Amino acid sequence: MNRTLRRPALVVLAAALLALTGCANAAESASSPSASTGESAVSGDLTVYAAASLTGAFDAIGEAFVAEHPDVTFSPVYDGSSTLVTQILEGAPADVFASADEANMDKAADVAVDPVLFASNTLVIAVPVGNPGGVKAVSDLAEVTTVLCAPEVPCGAASATLLTAAGVTVEAASLEQNVTAVLTKVAASEADAGLVYATDVIGRDDVEVIVPDGADDVVNHYPIAALSDAPNPDAADAFVAFVRSDAGQEILADFGFGTP
Repeated sequence: MNRTLRRPALVVLAAALLALTGCANAAESASSPSASTGESAVSGDLTVYAAASLTGAFDAIGEAFVAEHPDVTFSPVYDGSSTLVTQILEGAPADVFASADEANMDKAADVAVDPVLFASNTLVIAVPVGNPGGVKAVSDLAEVTTVLCAPEVPCGAASATLLTAAGVTVEAASLEQNVTAVLTKVAASEADAGLVYATDVIGRDDVEVIVPDGADDVVNHYPIAALSDAPNPDAADAFVAFVRSDAGQEILADFGFGTP
């Protein structure tokens, strides 16, 4: 008798305990910041130092990131990667560094936290509308007024690799500190040609583009990292994750970037 009476009693007791446990878990989840606010808990100023070639893409990524994290103020700084890494090592208050090559990220090895590749890019020849210099190939760059990125800048290093592979020596009319400056001079007809990234000329109607032979063999891979002394480490980590997410990768693809 007692045994047959205890079994239902135990079942009732077990059910009651499960119910109480479920309530406690629900209460705990409801009170947890990650459960109640999720990623929206990220807030504050976010300063991203990014290669000049990322300007359009990171402006769009920043807008999408802020849409998900409305309490974040996104402040990008764009310039040549070599210039940016110098500023970072001198103590610039950056949260994230996105370089146009791995060499400049390596210079920040002491402060860059686990850099990861997130995009790639190749070079093209940009010429003014109408191509007044009659440029058709890399070899022609030695015969016309050509502007290039400085050797220490990723686009300059890539340009040197492309020219060397083609056996072409170019006496540049000027050596610029970022790819934007090269494109600006070409678009203003201050030069007959310049080597820039394929992503820089998408949507432009003030230059014409020639894809040189060998361009596919010279690929810049872009790394990104939160910085160890980031003023806003939570936002920095969240931004890096967003850039690598499907949403971030889709934006980069829209701007012509290749996969890492």
